[in-house]
Amino acid sequence: MKKFRHAAEVQLVAGMVWLMGQMPRHALLVLAQILGSVAYVLDFRGRPVALENLRVALGEETPWLQRCRIALRCYQNFARTFSDLFWARTLTSETWQQHIEIEGFTPELLSQIQKGAIWVTPHYGNFELSALTTGYAGLPMNIVAQNFKNAGLTALFAQLRQSSGHTVISQEGAMIRLLKTLKRRGHVAFLTDLNFRPSQATGAVCCFGLMTCVTVMHALLAQRTGLPIIPAVCEPLPDGRYRFIVLGVILPEATTSPVRLSQQVWDCFEPLIRAAPERWMWMYKHWRYLPTAEADERYPCYANRNNPFAKQVRSATE
Repeated sequence: MKKFRHAAEVQLVAGMVWLMGQMPRHALLVLAQILGSVAYVLDFRGRPVALENLRVALGEETPWLQRCRIALRCYQNFARTFSDLFWARTLTSETWQQHIEIEGFTPELLSQIQKGAIWVTPHYGNFELSALTTGYAGLPMNIVAQNFKNAGLTALFAQLRQSSGHTVISQEGAMIRLLKTLKRRGHVAFLTDLNFRPSQATGAVCCFGLMTCVTVMHALLAQRTGLPIIPAVCEPLPDGRYRFIVLGVILPEATTSPVRLSQQVWDCFEPLIRAAPERWMWMYKHWRYLPTAEADERYPCYANRNNPFAKQVRSATE
């Protein structure tokens, strides 16, 4: 039964990839709005998480109806992100610039990344096209991605994400492969706003005034190689196109801890999310752990006590 279900899932997604590749651009955008709205209504597990996250991040002063509107648009943005990933297989090196413009690819930046770089982005805007854009711009990378429980879906999404020249690698054993790539003057990229267990390569950073446990792999890589971290985002434009924006260059310093360097990276993204909260993935449990042994009403109701994370928080704030 499991094999049958997995095969059916792969066929369904492959059919959607084919269908969306045939659709006119304006029709695809309308379909993404509809799919996002349906997902908002039907996602009985994710929607309460999104609303709870918005409550603790934006505060009770943000009206409940406004938080609901932001959550709905978040689902619509998420649907558009994956619809565009399916559709993007139709892009070529000759046509991609009709749909994506680049800001920040200056001669100074290109000079700073000649020996390689670590590119990072959160689940903001169109994070899938953010990765594809660098490939089309002539910077193929090793991209870290989570595996699905369905191996067929993992292979299908890897194929989509590699369409502009990238190589997708699994999180398992990623550190060694990424180091090898960077030492060969290559480029690597991954998302930085996912929660991981405190026992992994993580640290406590302040996110919307609340402490959260996120990866510090990008900071560790930067300090071990001396290469810069490049925070970037891909923002939707009103006409259906996108703008890929390089937010700056963060150089590692020997005196800066990986956690503080990770905080510096996050601080590039939070103002953008505050300005356009509907573009971030609010249905994800961003604050899984409490920073103290006692209950804290400032944190979401799903947050649990975790002693190793509490130690990370104390270390980060000392």
